[in-house]
Amino acid sequence: MAKWGEGDPRWIVEERPDATNVNNWHWTEKNAGPWSKDRLKELLNDLKIAENGIDCKITEVEKIDGEASANNRKGKLIFFYEWDIKLKWEGLLAGAADKVKGEIHIPNLSEENDVSEVDMTVTIKGSGDEAQRVKAFMHNVGKSVIREQLTEYIRSLKQEFSKGLILPKKGEPQVKPDNVSTITSGFNKKVNMEPIITSDSKKIGCKLDTKSIELTESFQCRAQEFYDAMTRIDMVTAFTQGHVKMEAEKGGKFSLFGGNVSGEFRELVPGKKIVQYWRYKQWPEQHFSEVTFSIEEKDDHTLVTLKQDLVPTSELEQTRANWKHKYILGTITK
Repeated sequence: MAKWGEGDPRWIVEERPDATNVNNWHWTEKNAGPWSKDRLKELLNDLKIAENGIDCKITEVEKIDGEASANNRKGKLIFFYEWDIKLKWEGLLAGAADKVKGEIHIPNLSEENDVSEVDMTVTIKGSGDEAQRVKAFMHNVGKSVIREQLTEYIRSLKQEFSKGLILPKKGEPQVKPDNVSTITSGFNKKVNMEPIITSDSKKIGCKLDTKSIELTESFQCRAQEFYDAMTRIDMVTAFTQGHVKMEAEKGGKFSLFGGNVSGEFRELVPGKKIVQYWRYKQWPEQHFSEVTFSIEEKDDHTLVTLKQDLVPTSELEQTRANWKHKYILGTITK
């Protein structure tokens, strides 16, 4: 048994309040599905939307299909949720005699999409000028109100299911949900890979101050295995725990973490080298860095040197930390 401060932290035993999951290393999971269905119904059912003489409300949450879970992976919180929602609504135009009825379909509420990007289709039963006016109101105003409720669902999901997933170590207080840095698998800004953007760096056409990053890591695998972990969509999906878009060929595009990281493969030498154009979504428009993985197989390990040129100076330290701890080098088993 390793002494405290020595050896692999996965195998260190320490005194802790619950005597389980030392260092929060092991994957733990909570099923958030039933809670999510109840919360979504609470937020959406009987939701009133009224403005400028038009009164509408959600009369029924007809369908909520999908799943949700909260996970602790190596001390990081990861939330998965995917919902297909159908709502019934009705509305009345001031002075009109008959109510307009219709449906709203939300097919893709998931961590892969920001709420502002979630599809939402509004339909009505019937026709006529009055019905079309109410439909237009729900399309323009109603969608915004519903998106606010979906945002509240995601916020409360993370608050509720952060409790107890990150366990305190000896001498540490219980972690409060508000202080937990969360990661989602999909394509949104909640991945803890959000660069700091200065107002100057957003100006298109201005000179951008850039620097380079160089990191070297040893991996207990063959060179080809590391290469596959970077280029095979099933393996990349496994360690990012989210949807991946990838065409591993020269000129092929890739997109990870909900589009927060995207780019293009510029050179691929199996087992030896990978060159990419690479950018964060929040970087100045059309600005790409160049990432080179040099892969060298040794007798008992594989040495990987990562060099990234043209990184905006304001992003340098955050980008370096993400490579080491959250993106690739920190997630592939070494």
